[in-house]
Amino acid sequence: MTFVKRRDARERLAAAHAAMGSCGDGGERGMKVDAGEGFLGVLMLETRFPRPVGDVGHPETYRRAGIPARFATVRGASPQRIVREADPALLQPFLEAALELERQGAALLSTSCGFLASYQASLSRAVAVPVITSSLLQVRRFARPGIVTIAAESLGPAILEAAGVPAGAPIQGVEPGCEFHRRILGDEGTLDFAQAERDVVSAALELVRRHPGVSDIVLECTNMPPYRDAVARATGCAVHDIETLLLAQWAALARGRVRR
Repeated sequence: MTFVKRRDARERLAAAHAAMGSCGDGGERGMKVDAGEGFLGVLMLETRFPRPVGDVGHPETYRRAGIPARFATVRGASPQRIVREADPALLQPFLEAALELERQGAALLSTSCGFLASYQASLSRAVAVPVITSSLLQVRRFARPGIVTIAAESLGPAILEAAGVPAGAPIQGVEPGCEFHRRILGDEGTLDFAQAERDVVSAALELVRRHPGVSDIVLECTNMPPYRDAVARATGCAVHDIETLLLAQWAALARGRVRR
């Protein structure tokens, strides 16, 4: 796909509202790339839970890769309303925040929740820069993928279809009520990072136990990348997440290879 022509922001917003990318190759932690004068814009849920380095919402996640980043918090967009309720009223403020980041000079846009794959088409129509709403967008690249998510019961067909996830891809959620699940979905002010890692690793191990043919694990949740290496060690699988996807997309952007 080629870049759409830039239109007036109000026209694009109206078109996207009325209607209600291509992933780069490679990408490694520590890669330093430069996409010119632009920056990575991250549309953030309104949260208070702690975020370790590697989390999509921690500035150091991007600084260590040499990627300039800016964050825009969408007021009222809680984990509850996005993950559990899939509140359609939040699409409009996400569109407005995306347009504002584009106006400021964003070269690439992403979000802080994998469930926002449901907004992929609307956001892509609203702006003239590449949009990566969710780690789920890369699942289709792999021959034998499996998904680890924060909330398997909420990751329904509509979101999976919006992300282009192949039918029948195995999905495993973290244990409901565990540290990772409770603190993040409940937006609590504390998080035991060591226990959160154990929770995510446990879900990944259960995924490969139930589906031994899985070779690539995709972490849906944008709060899981800090535990990627632990998951890889425990399962022996290649592990992919929003951080690895954004690094790859930024590198492709820097090479002038991004298609929209």
